[in-house]
Amino acid sequence: MQAKVRYRLLILTLLPILMTLISLVFITIYWNISYTSQQLFMKVKADLSVAENTLQQVQIRQEQQLVHLANSWAFQTAFSQLQQDKNNPHAQQTIAEVLTQTQRQFNLDFLRLISVEEVKTDPDLTALLRNKPDSPSSGVMVLPSERLKQINPQLAQYATINLKTTQRAIAPSKQQEHRGLVSRSVLPIIMNSGSSMQWYLDGGNIFNKDTVIVDYIRNLVYDKGTLPAHSIGTVTIFLDNVRVSTNVPMNASSSLYSEQNRALGTLVSEEVKQKVLVDGQTWVDRAFVFNDWYISAYAPLLDIYGKRVGMVYTGFSEGPFIHNYLLNIIELGSILMLVLFGSGLLVYRGAYSLLKPIERIHQVVKAVQSGRNVRIGELGLDRENELAHLAEQFDSMLDLLQSRNLQIQAAAEQLELKVEQRTKSLQDKTEELQRNVELLNETRQQLVTNEKLTALGELTAGIAHEINNPTAVILGNMELLKYELGDQAEQVSEEIDLVIQQVGRISTIIRSLLQYSRPGEFNAPIEMHQMTPIVEEVLVLVRHSIQKQEVVLVKALNASCPVEVNRPQLQQVLINLVVNAAHAIEARNDTGKGKIWIRTQDWLQGDEPIGVKIEIEDEGIGINPEQLSRIFDPFYTTRKDGTGLGLSLSYGIIKRLGGTIEVKSTEGKGTVFIIGLYHRAKDEYTNNPYEGLQFN
Repeated sequence: MQAKVRYRLLILTLLPILMTLISLVFITIYWNISYTSQQLFMKVKADLSVAENTLQQVQIRQEQQLVHLANSWAFQTAFSQLQQDKNNPHAQQTIAEVLTQTQRQFNLDFLRLISVEEVKTDPDLTALLRNKPDSPSSGVMVLPSERLKQINPQLAQYATINLKTTQRAIAPSKQQEHRGLVSRSVLPIIMNSGSSMQWYLDGGNIFNKDTVIVDYIRNLVYDKGTLPAHSIGTVTIFLDNVRVSTNVPMNASSSLYSEQNRALGTLVSEEVKQKVLVDGQTWVDRAFVFNDWYISAYAPLLDIYGKRVGMVYTGFSEGPFIHNYLLNIIELGSILMLVLFGSGLLVYRGAYSLLKPIERIHQVVKAVQSGRNVRIGELGLDRENELAHLAEQFDSMLDLLQSRNLQIQAAAEQLELKVEQRTKSLQDKTEELQRNVELLNETRQQLVTNEKLTALGELTAGIAHEINNPTAVILGNMELLKYELGDQAEQVSEEIDLVIQQVGRISTIIRSLLQYSRPGEFNAPIEMHQMTPIVEEVLVLVRHSIQKQEVVLVKALNASCPVEVNRPQLQQVLINLVVNAAHAIEARNDTGKGKIWIRTQDWLQGDEPIGVKIEIEDEGIGINPEQLSRIFDPFYTTRKDGTGLGLSLSYGIIKRLGGTIEVKSTEGKGTVFIIGLYHRAKDEYTNNPYEGLQFN
């Protein structure tokens, strides 16, 4: 009996601990596999975007280099001499020296001056210039060995790569790759206004065996500290399924990025080739790269004809991450075994001290069951011990058993009454608990929403600051371009104006992003205002925005209580809501006919005014329940030209004033926004930071 009790105590004590620790291990493994893997795929996809953008920047830089050369004094002087006498050896030598020096300066693989006749006989150059014959053009093309020799005999040597049999790839059908993957730019030369083009500048780089671009991208996205120890970040440019420019190592134990250790001439795995080169899709998954598994991203590489001629790849080795997973599992398993061993030892020792008193109690219980009149008596334990109390109470129970039997009937009658009372009390408690659970769920949802807005705010702040500088550079260069072109600017004035207009739209979006992500920096002082003048001014301002629609603005301005607000910010909110209402009406009917009601009234608490209520109602298309809960999320919009920030900014402005926004909408009938503003902003009415957003 002692052994049974001992082992039962041991099992009952250790079983919950064992189940808890095992559940913790499996939950940890699941989180590592699910969430960490998702983050790895997101990172490698972002790395692929950086690689693609870098390749595009290479072509843009080539065009800029050719433009810089064409505008240089040395080239214009040498070119003018050549124009005067094409057969002048001195002029030919001078222009050749300028091109050679510029090629070395810009690290180009080839740079030459060709005539219009040569361009017409070259189908690739003709295709490259088909859309912009008078402007610089760039693109990627695949050139056979003969065409490379025509440009520069050394290019054919650069392009030659020995092909190697690769695991998980079909054996190559030839021993060498002689074609070249070239990034090429062409610039027409026009010396005098109105003169016909007779010459072109032709320059570019060949990707075959090039290590500069892939190493630059690798250093950009896989800098120190971005990957675990012993993890290798790699970048590759493919010609068809052949690695022609890569830093994937042949042997990880050797110098990783030496030219001899690069996996040039190896092939991509067959499953990646099928999905990317044949089907034209992007690959973001684990993949077998040469001789190991990598977290990989592949994208098709298109030439000037829009054909898939290769791939761009970024990725990093999977082994260190798996090592970390296994190490975590081993550590958790070790901790589990130590805890179980320690817990079992303590339970076993504690159970032994309980066995003797329990055995005595067990013997008395069996004797009483057989009808004998016995008692437990003293157990030799301290009087404060639980078992001593149990024995004493058990003896008292035996003494009082007979008298208790007489009280059972009365207790049974009282029991029914108490059960009824407790049942009613339990129902009340259950209802109260349900209300508390609903309140908790609402609060939790608001907390999640607030965290999302905070995270999106930090992200948009970074994006906005990074975009601001390039837009300023674009705008400045467009103005400079317009000035440099002079009278010729009229030919492209529409395009220039369109670029400037779009840059202005980008700047507007940036300001909205900054105002949304850093509301504290845009807080303006608040003052006491009457609501009627503000609404009247808003109605004047919105007439221009909705003048193309037949929208009737109906106002009922009855508010008399002043409120503390920032006038421009509140006007921004009201204008946004009115314009949105007009768009909703236009979405419901093509004519844009409809009414918008703007009403103000005092916000009463009892008989005392505590602020102002503003209602903006429309006859628009309405909002379905699924969209209604997301309309204040940043970047969420149902309009093709919308930014998704208007309502988010409006909600932030009202929230900072301590006000409330209530939205009611019926599909096909319309929507009403109700704004509540307190007499004193951010006063005792804003104790709850998540109060103020309601949907119906």
